[in-house]
Amino acid sequence: MITKADVEKIIAEREIDHIKVGVFDMDGILRGKYINRSKFDSALRDGFGFCDVVLGWDSNDQLYDNVKATGWHTAYPDAMVRLLPETMRELPFEQNSLFVLGEFDGEMEKICPRGVLRRVLERADALGFKAMAACEFEFFLFEETPHSVREKHYRDLKNFTPGMFGYSVLRSSVHAEVHQELLRLCADMNMELEGLHTETGPGVMEAALRYDEALSAADKGAFFKTFAKVWAERRGLMATFMAKWSAAWPGQSGHIHVSLQNREGENVFYDPLAAHTMSDVQRWFVGGQQKLMPEFLAMVASTVNSYSRMVPGLWAPLDATWGIENRTCALRVIPGSAKAQRVEYRIAAADINPYIAMAAAIGSGLWGIENKIEPSAPVAGNAYEQSFPEAQRLAPTLYQAAERLQASHAAEDLFGAPFVEHYANTRMWEEREFRKAVTDWELERYFEII
Repeated sequence: MITKADVEKIIAEREIDHIKVGVFDMDGILRGKYINRSKFDSALRDGFGFCDVVLGWDSNDQLYDNVKATGWHTAYPDAMVRLLPETMRELPFEQNSLFVLGEFDGEMEKICPRGVLRRVLERADALGFKAMAACEFEFFLFEETPHSVREKHYRDLKNFTPGMFGYSVLRSSVHAEVHQELLRLCADMNMELEGLHTETGPGVMEAALRYDEALSAADKGAFFKTFAKVWAERRGLMATFMAKWSAAWPGQSGHIHVSLQNREGENVFYDPLAAHTMSDVQRWFVGGQQKLMPEFLAMVASTVNSYSRMVPGLWAPLDATWGIENRTCALRVIPGSAKAQRVEYRIAAADINPYIAMAAAIGSGLWGIENKIEPSAPVAGNAYEQSFPEAQRLAPTLYQAAERLQASHAAEDLFGAPFVEHYANTRMWEEREFRKAVTDWELERYFEII
């Protein structure tokens, strides 16, 4: 664990003049700035003010008009941010520079994405558990720039590689330097990958981050999405983590793997004498995840585009289902050994805010343990070809998902009423912004014929 004293020593020894600091917003976008050494020293000790607009606007810097925590009615004051020395990273692209992550303090902590996850993990600790987690992301690479994609109106983009070629040794050997650079970047920035391979689709890659304590795992997931894009653009490429960027190709997952340990560091999901080596604790955890998934969906499928991925036959679940090693289900229980026993939260796409999605995945499981929620029977075979009770049906739109979250008593209990109100309204805003748009599909369908 890196301490304040460690950070101060590194800065002094290396005579670093400016340090980059930042916070993650409601969409998981990293917002930050450089501050000079004297300002950083003060901020590390006492915190610093950061305009709270970063929790009051969307991914396009448009101001929410339906939230209470911040807005024109509060005049967008500075909110206190505490710096987290344990999150310090080297910035390989910048000479003699460091990055330190912050987290909102005071009233804005109630809606801060990282703060929400931290409070869920404090609940786990009170129950005697430590949550372990890891993210894995699929993303498309293009031979494009931020200017060229706009000039092309996001059409006819040139993929980094052609065709469908998952797990390709050919592609990873021809482009070995690309794969090696990304692996090295992740190692240098303390977000090491357990695996990296091509996925099915032109220019698609999948990166599996190493398992860690859940808060650190969320930090790593959020940093990875940011700095994989930085790395790509500095290379003349672009990476997208949209849930589904094209109707012609599969969507992009952002699955979350979770397990719980007791205070002795033992995996409490593992029971060698139980069916599928699945302990009572894991069964109740999965029961809670399944029960609350329809209520918490907006925290995981958080963009309008998330729901374009959730259609039959595209590897995205449509109902709150679970199964043993079943990739057609929303929850995949992975049995095996004390080390490997876990559950994969498969409803998540690559567009997640890792803090908020992980809070939903872990919080719902803890609620299941507290209430000893029994899951339904595990699904055998293709879940897409089976019907399930209405209670397991997932909302088909972001607005409907946000309405369910807003009405969820379990969400208020786990995440706090201020977060639920604020976050649900931000998702309703997102859907309203989408409804203002006239899509190419509408023009092609209606312009001449209707």
